[in-house]
Amino acid sequence: MGPPDTWHRMAAWLKRLSATLNEKPKGIIVISGHWEAEPVAITAQAAPPLLFDYYGFPPETYQLKYPAPGDPLLARRIADLLQQGGVPAQLDAQRGFDHGVFIPFKLIYPNAEVPIVQVSLKAGLRPEQHLQMGRSLAPLRREGVLIVGSGMSYHNLRGFGPTAGAVSDVFDTWLSNAVCTADIRAREESLIAWQSAPGARQAHPREEHLLPLMVAAGAAGDDLGKKLFQDRVMGATVSAFGFGV
Repeated sequence: MGPPDTWHRMAAWLKRLSATLNEKPKGIIVISGHWEAEPVAITAQAAPPLLFDYYGFPPETYQLKYPAPGDPLLARRIADLLQQGGVPAQLDAQRGFDHGVFIPFKLIYPNAEVPIVQVSLKAGLRPEQHLQMGRSLAPLRREGVLIVGSGMSYHNLRGFGPTAGAVSDVFDTWLSNAVCTADIRAREESLIAWQSAPGARQAHPREEHLLPLMVAAGAAGDDLGKKLFQDRVMGATVSAFGFGV
């Protein structure tokens, strides 16, 4: 987990993030790297519980609370839009929010007042399908819904440490150029071909933590990408991006 201050800079950025939005969202869609399903699954409960999907942490981390409401109507709308976009989807009335949702949003909206719906990745982890998921969900942005990809730009649990720097730097440079290019078509082509990027498979031995970004990019349409945050975490460079900001 690193020294005590490992996540302090990221936490401070997350605490400031809501103030950078033009208005409070009417609802939030979170695509987390911790849920894969076929077909794509969507939380449909009015009051989702928390899913403590981590192991070996202090006891108090399993007592956290984040009572953000769900939104069954938004969940149904998400399912309909995905189906219309050629992405099979189903509602899930059992699953709660995993830590890819409640950990960051305890900092972003600590009062848990904004409804959240979590959407899974699509099993098979094909990047073009996740871009299509984002395209399908794009109309919701015009309805005041915030679409968030919760993952990590570098995610190699065995690779963190002194040797992570060079690989994470080269991959982060590539990813930043790909996401922030003014050529939207080139952005999508680069993201689809991400495995050919320098350091790609060293940065992501498995791509589940990269694909939430692709959903967000697909939903962005013609909006440009922008790097919003960068830090060195346990030896690795990690970055966050936004679109239309």
